[in-house]
Amino acid sequence: MPFQIPDNIHPSCAPLAWLLGTWRGNGQGDYPTIDGFKFGQEMLFQQDGRPFIHYMSRAWIEDDEGNVVREAAQETGFLRPQEDRTLEVVLAHNLGFVEVWHGEIHADQPRFEIVTDAIARTGTAKEYTGGKRLYGYVEGDLLYAYDMAAMGQPLQPHLWARLQRQ
Repeated sequence: MPFQIPDNIHPSCAPLAWLLGTWRGNGQGDYPTIDGFKFGQEMLFQQDGRPFIHYMSRAWIEDDEGNVVREAAQETGFLRPQEDRTLEVVLAHNLGFVEVWHGEIHADQPRFEIVTDAIARTGTAKEYTGGKRLYGYVEGDLLYAYDMAAMGQPLQPHLWARLQRQ
């Protein structure tokens, strides 16, 4: 589905204009401390002319036929691209933690990579110590991979998904 770059986009957000809009699709998850799973996800990236992009995501667990089994993770936050193509991201999660991420917007392709810089957890949140994410625009779709360090495990693949623009 085609998209248009908004007239009011802030110059620092222009390298991420390909993200704007609503994306929906499916992915898979795995980790040594849990059983593998399939999930559906919807992401929304919006802007209002200021130097950030607002991000919201919700996911749900699916069975092998694609039926919703239960609701899953939700997160919201802000992507704060800088003039030098570095990227700051702040995220809050329904699972009881907030994160500050830092990374880079690639100049050669529509993609960016971020790694955690700081994590704060509530008293009831599970142990989570770090992450790395890669997002890219591939063949008109949004692809991402999320590596996680949690529950005493080192950083390793956790989630990967392919979403289509709605």
